[in-house]
Order: sequence, then C-alpha cells, then structure tokens
Amino acid sequence: MHWYVDVLKKYAVFSGRARRQEYWMFVLFNLIISIVLAIVDAALDTSILGIVYFLAVLIPALAVTVRRLHDTSRSGWWILISLIPLVGGIILLVFTVFDSKPETNEYGPNPKYAPAA
Repeated sequence: MHWYVDVLKKYAVFSGRARRQEYWMFVLFNLIISIVLAIVDAALDTSILGIVYFLAVLIPALAVTVRRLHDTSRSGWWILISLIPLVGGIILLVFTVFDSKPETNEYGPNPKYAPAA
C-alpha cells in the first residue's frame, strides 16, 4: 500500500525515475479501487464516485508513467504514443514492462540501487 501512497505524495512530480514495482503497484491498487467504486456506483445507480476518483488520480497516474518512462531512458513525451489507436497502448505497455537502465541516466540515478531515504 505504501507504493500507492508514495505516488500520491509525489502528486505532480514529473522529474526523476520510478521503478517497475512502484509503477505496477500503483496500477494494481488503482485498478482495485476503481473496481470497488464501480460496484458501489452500480449499487447506487450513479457514476459520480468513479468520475471523481478518476479525476483525483489522473495527474499522479500521468506523473508516475512519465517517471517510469524516464527509468527506461525514454522521454516522458513517449506517453503520447498511447493516443495512437490500438498499437500505441501496446507499445506504451511494453515500455513500462522493460527493466530500468542500471546506470545513471539524464533523469537521475537508478532508484533500484539508490540507498533508501
């Protein structure tokens, strides 16, 4: 759970790098919360909770995705490839699955090997 909270603490931080674990744990918790809210919305016959949650986590989700791309030595602008129908989302998925570059890159040191703060 701390991975999810850590991403929310870095609400609009688009600089630096994010490990695979940080990114995918955020995605997992985001998915679980979205499913629970969809069930509650269906029970209440509304969609307001899902929309509010989506808007609340939109910027942190974009920020952690950009930091994940930085970890693979790609510019954050690669996130726009997801706008290409069908193929773009698959390419972005592949980029987020790649392991990080072990060395320091232009976006900072590798968080996997950095000492815990």
